[in-house]
Amino acid sequence: MARPTKERRVEYIPEYNYFKPVGIPGKELEEICLSIEEIEAMRLKDMENLTQEEAAERMEVSRPTFQRILTEARSKLVRALIDGKAIRFQGGNYRLSSS
Repeated sequence: MARPTKERRVEYIPEYNYFKPVGIPGKELEEICLSIEEIEAMRLKDMENLTQEEAAERMEVSRPTFQRILTEARSKLVRALIDGKAIRFQGGNYRLSSS
């Protein structure tokens, strides 16, 4: 039996949580969901330009776990952009940092 997933520390939740391609009605779109911790991983690595080690420490996960989160997030994002799918940010296993 796998052990329960530890909550990941998140410092920022985006104000906007849904994006869709222009010109395609919402009812015709498939959605890709990115978890809040996947968004946080991309924010730390790609916007704050932290190393994976630094970003993993900020999220309070191991570096290999951070790598898995980041790889999955980027894969989902590219799939949505290339295939014209809507992107929704929701859910995950995280706790919001107070600092």
